[in-house]
Amino acid sequence: MISIVDALKSLQPNAEWVLRGETLEWIDTRISQPTKQQIDAEVTRLQAQYDALEYTRKRAPEYPPLTDLADALYHQSKGDETKLTAYLAKCEAVKQKYPKE
Repeated sequence: MISIVDALKSLQPNAEWVLRGETLEWIDTRISQPTKQQIDAEVTRLQAQYDALEYTRKRAPEYPPLTDLADALYHQSKGDETKLTAYLAKCEAVKQKYPKE
């Protein structure tokens, strides 16, 4: 879940501020404080961006390890495509299970 803190860091990454509960205290005198509307819009934008990448978070733990790919590439260099074909099939199965939509 994207928070006000995430939005503030995105909007004004170098600003100094304190958030106490839901009360924002703007400390920075060099950087202007974003409006509530700007903060809310940024929370919405960041949440949509996060949600759109859900498939990548689901895929990551199910992909076969890269060490298997290294081993498959070694065997491929020796003329054996079997392990690489199996590795790629596992990757494709994960992609099919969690499509980009």
